[in-house]
Amino acid sequence: MKNSKKVVVIGGVACGPKAAARIKRLNPETEVTVIEKGELLSYAGCGLPFYIAGEVENYNELMTTPTGVIRDSNFFKMVKDINVKNHTLAKSVDREKKIVYAVCVNTGDAVELPYDSLILAVGSKYQVPPIEGKELKGVNFLQTVEDSRKIREESGSLKGKNAVIIGAGLIGIEVAEAFKKQGMNVTVIERLNSAMGELLDPEIAYHLHNELKANNVLLKLGETVTKINDDGLGCVKSLTTDKGEYPADIVLIAVGVRPNIRLAKEMGLEIGETTGAIKVDRHMRTSDPDIYAGGDCVENNNLITGKPIYTPMGSTANKHGRVIADNICGIDSEFRGVPGTAICKFFNFNVARTGLTEARAKSEGFDYITVLSPSPDKPHFIKDAKLIIIKFIVDRKTKKLLGAQIAGPGDVAKRMDVAAVNIISGSSVTDISHYDLAYAPPFSPAMDNIITAANIAENKLNGFGSSYTPVEVKEKIDNNEDFILLDVRSQQEFEQMRIDDSRVKLIPLGKLRSCLDELPKDKEIIPFCKISLRGYEAERILTGEGYLKVKYLDGGIICWPYEKIT
Repeated sequence: MKNSKKVVVIGGVACGPKAAARIKRLNPETEVTVIEKGELLSYAGCGLPFYIAGEVENYNELMTTPTGVIRDSNFFKMVKDINVKNHTLAKSVDREKKIVYAVCVNTGDAVELPYDSLILAVGSKYQVPPIEGKELKGVNFLQTVEDSRKIREESGSLKGKNAVIIGAGLIGIEVAEAFKKQGMNVTVIERLNSAMGELLDPEIAYHLHNELKANNVLLKLGETVTKINDDGLGCVKSLTTDKGEYPADIVLIAVGVRPNIRLAKEMGLEIGETTGAIKVDRHMRTSDPDIYAGGDCVENNNLITGKPIYTPMGSTANKHGRVIADNICGIDSEFRGVPGTAICKFFNFNVARTGLTEARAKSEGFDYITVLSPSPDKPHFIKDAKLIIIKFIVDRKTKKLLGAQIAGPGDVAKRMDVAAVNIISGSSVTDISHYDLAYAPPFSPAMDNIITAANIAENKLNGFGSSYTPVEVKEKIDNNEDFILLDVRSQQEFEQMRIDDSRVKLIPLGKLRSCLDELPKDKEIIPFCKISLRGYEAERILTGEGYLKVKYLDGGIICWPYEKIT
C-alpha cells in the first residue's frame, strides 16, 4: 500500500485550518494533522469586538459554519478527515528528522508527529507595554475568544462602568464602540497625535476624531500611559498618564501585535530584519523548503514599495492558507503581496485605507500629488445619500495610485475595493475613470465618487488645476503669509459655517467674473467652497483671466480639519 504524505499544521485559527481543509480537498489521501494549544478552532477573531458589544449573542457563533455547525475537532474529523489535537503545544521541531515534538497541556503527555511538509500558522501575540500595574485584575488584552469572554462574562454588568482603552488603532476603535453599546463610559488614550495615526493622514483622521467625540468617547491624543493604579485589593481603579488620571473599572491594552516567531527562531528559520516576522517566498515557503508559514507570523511584500511589511489580517491569513495548500499539493501558486488594505466602523462612521499614507509616501521619496474629494455616495435626490471623503496619493511620474483613504457615514467599502484592485493590478489612477462600475441611483452617482476622484487626479497630473491641501493652507495661516482665502459659496452657506480667518473674502461664484476688480493679481488667491467643486471652477476662471498665483483648497470646507465657525 502506498504511504500517504504527512502534513502537520501548527496553529488552528485562520491560516492553518484553511490550508488543512484545501489540502484534503485537493489530495484526499494526504494525512493532515492540526495541533492547537487552545481549545477553540477556526474562529472569527475579527468578530470579537462584536461579541463584546452584544451583537453576537453566543461566542460559539464565531466558530460556526454558515449552516450553524460548530467547527470543533469532531467537525474537522468527520467532515474534513483532518486530525485535530487541541490543547496541544508544539515545543520543538527536528528539521533533520522531520518530527514535531509537542505536549498535551492538560495531561503533560508527550506527542511526536512526523511530517513531510510542515505549516507554521502560529499567529501573533499582543504587545505588552512596560506599564506598572498591567497585571491587575480588570486589565485586559483582546486576541482570543477567551479574552473576549473574560471581558464580557467575568466582569459582571458593564453598564455604567468606566473603561479606558490604551491605543486608538483598529481594535481600540472597534472596542470603544462595543463598550459604548454596553453602556460604559469610555476613554481612549493614544500616544500619537491622531487615531489610527500610522494608517491615516490628518484630513481623514480628523473626521474619525469628531465621530468619537459625537458618541461621547473621550479621546486623549498625545498622551502616554505611565501607570495603572491598584485599588488596594488587586483590582484596577484608575490609570495615570503624563497629563492626567482617569478612573477605570476595565482597562484594555490594544497597542498592537507582534509575530509569534519562537519556534521559527529555535528552528533556525530566516527572520525578516525590518519586520521581525518569518521570512517567506512567494510560495509561502520559509528558508526550509519543507516548511511553509502563513498568517500573522509572516511578513508580506508591500506592492507599492516592494519592501517587506508586517500587516496581520485575517483575510490575508486565509489567502496564505490557500497558497500553501496549493504548493504542497503540486499546484504552482504565488502570493504576490498586499497594498495594506483595512477597514473599520464606529457606529455609523466608516473608514478605510490602502497603500501608503501621504507621510509614508514622502518618507519613501515619492514625487506625488494628493486629491481630496468629498461628496454624497448617492445622488442628492436619494434620501439616504451620505457623505464620503476620498483621499488619493498619486505618483506624479507613473500616474499610479500610491494610496487611498476613504471616510464618512456613506459606503466606503465598494470604493476602497476599487482602489485596492487598481493598485494590485498595477494600473494607473487614470484607468479608474474608465471602469464600468455598477450604476443606479440607489447605489451611486452616475459618475461614481471614486471616478470623480480619479478625474481630479488626472486634471492635476495634466496641469488643469492646482491646489493646496488643508495642511498646507493652515501652515500658511500659521506663518502669517499674505494671501486671499476666497470663499465662493453663497451668503447663506457662509453664515452657516465658515473658516475664521481675516484673510477670508466672500465672493459667490456667480458674481466672481463681475468682481474681478476686487482681487489683486499680485496676491496669491486660494478659492474654496463646500467641497471645492466651485473652488476648482473659480481657480479655472481666475487662471483664465490671467491670475498667476491661484490654487484652490482641496476638499473645501468639508475637509478643513481645523477650527470652524458654525
